[in-house]
Amino acid sequence: MVRALHTEVVAEYPHDPTAFTQGLEMVGGRLFESTGLFGASTIREVDRATGTVIRSAPIQETFFAEGMTALSDGRLVQLTWKAGRAAVWDIDTFVQVDTWAYGGQGWGVCLLDADTLVVSDGSATLAFRSTADFRRLRGVQVTEAGMPVDRLNELECVDGTVWANVWHTDRMVAIDPGTGAVTAVVDASGLPVDRAALGPEDVLNGIAHDPTTGRFLLTGKRWPTLYEVEFAAD
Repeated sequence: MVRALHTEVVAEYPHDPTAFTQGLEMVGGRLFESTGLFGASTIREVDRATGTVIRSAPIQETFFAEGMTALSDGRLVQLTWKAGRAAVWDIDTFVQVDTWAYGGQGWGVCLLDADTLVVSDGSATLAFRSTADFRRLRGVQVTEAGMPVDRLNELECVDGTVWANVWHTDRMVAIDPGTGAVTAVVDASGLPVDRAALGPEDVLNGIAHDPTTGRFLLTGKRWPTLYEVEFAAD
């Protein structure tokens, strides 16, 4: 049975309204963000309470940055949309320490376990890749009631479950990584962002789990607010 959930806002924080958010990650109480667009992509550390950018590194102008996650050793992995390259960053210096090549597009990424990354490409398929060299290990099709769920974008792995937002919707889904079955659907349309003030591409796209509270941080592309939320049953 698929659980029906909705968001309940616990707190709101300022967020850079120019940031085309592609990925969020909490690491040891610190908030990291990947932002996109050609010529404007960055990786950054952000003060969660104020939204101030603490540190930022630009991405090569011909690359469009996408999702980002942290490896178990603290390095950050950041995807690119169509360049077929993932940048590996030192978390404290933002020095790029490695580059991984892959085929196809990169959208979202999260760390399932110490050896395995989960990667989305905008389709209904999730790829599982090695944390050692980004080699593809396997894939799974995501389904809800037997039907494929495509446009899977930003990902967050939490205690063996993969959470994904569905691009250009206010829906998030919880996925069993073993079977690809959707186990829960989150309606995030209640987030109090002024959607009339946003552009057509300024959609929900940022999920970070805070392990100290069990809550999630959600935002979107060029949203002025970062929301701390709990998922509650309908």
